Amino acid sequence: MLYYLFEFLRKMYDLPGAGVFQYISFRAAMAVITSLIISMLIGKRIIRLLQRKQVGETVRDLGLHGEKEKQGTPTMGGLIILAAILIPTLLFARLINVYIVIMLVTTVWLGLIGFLDDYIKVFKKDKAGLAGRFKILGQVGLGLIIGYTMYFNPHVLVKEKVNVDKLIVLDSNANVIDNMSQREGALYSDDAVKSTKTTIPFYKNNEFDYANLLKWLGDDYRKYAWLIFIPIVIFIITAVSNGANITDGIDGLATGTSAIIGATLGILAWVSGNTVFASYLNIMYIPNAGELVVFIAAFVGACVGFLWYNAYPAQVFMGDTGSLALGGIIAVFAIAIRKELLIPVLCGIFFVESLSVVIQVSYFKYTKKKYGEGRRILKMSPLHHHYQKLGYHESKIVTRFWIVGIVLAVITIITLKLR
Repeated sequence: MLYYLFEFLRKMYDLPGAGVFQYISFRAAMAVITSLIISMLIGKRIIRLLQRKQVGETVRDLGLHGEKEKQGTPTMGGLIILAAILIPTLLFARLINVYIVIMLVTTVWLGLIGFLDDYIKVFKKDKAGLAGRFKILGQVGLGLIIGYTMYFNPHVLVKEKVNVDKLIVLDSNANVIDNMSQREGALYSDDAVKSTKTTIPFYKNNEFDYANLLKWLGDDYRKYAWLIFIPIVIFIITAVSNGANITDGIDGLATGTSAIIGATLGILAWVSGNTVFASYLNIMYIPNAGELVVFIAAFVGACVGFLWYNAYPAQVFMGDTGSLALGGIIAVFAIAIRKELLIPVLCGIFFVESLSVVIQVSYFKYTKKKYGEGRRILKMSPLHHHYQKLGYHESKIVTRFWIVGIVLAVITIITLKLR
């Protein structure tokens, strides 16, 4: 909103300094600052409100150290995160940008699903919360919306890289004046086009086209690319959203991990939406994707601000209101900047946490069927609880998981230059 206000003042009254709102870097900085302030100011008031309403966490007896102390800690603190994301984005982003629209829809959509789950747990006293099938249905619904928009919306475009090996610039006398093949980086076509290409690590040109999976359909295979693209989008959103939900098990783990992932995605959005950086890294250029930096700045600010209250010992838990939204935002953002195939590396913490649950449950069922008694590989799942059972303090577990998350973030960025 402020972007449009100051743009109006600049054009109509030539207001000094109003032009600064044209710069994404300035608006991103303002978004992160505003997000932090909102988290700090609103956070304390929301915590007090939750305490008055007796919106406390019901902790299951899992035999973990410090478990009883968490009983009654306010939950549904994800409302703080949602407010700290939405308000700065509405203030500083260009709201007509299609990528900003889908991020706002994602935040509200999954925030409402998570809120409904927490509401049932807290106020209806139903520990199961919202039935799993309804959560999945909501995530699939969002996946359909995002997948359809990314595939069919005319404003979701990329600029294809030109084959520089054969590109030579001639003067009017047909003399070679610039051999582009000698340049480092990429050149892009003048026209932006619809594409199902995405970034993939450790592969030539770092690009993969989903449509290629349907070549067996014949010459018109590209017409049916949505049949593979939309299901992949649904799977990624569902998997990452649930992965973040599973990771939210000890103080500050999901919040800090999400902040690290968000900062990395911000860098990737910046370079993908900037011709110079995209050319240097030889990655696809996505017009208008740079605006997403404003949104992700608010996201990182919200996570860091919430961490002020969520760090050990936590004064508030985010609940599903926050965790489902965080995971979904990360997934949709990665899809928007066509970096979703980097998620297994970048979101390695979420991936391993989810995998630990799948392995534990699968092995337990298998051994129970085979031996008549279920056996476990880990002392407890998800993985962070396994380390708690081993005697590690949760603050040490969280810090070490953050360190691993930072290493994975660095590796993710490095992959852009590895072919």
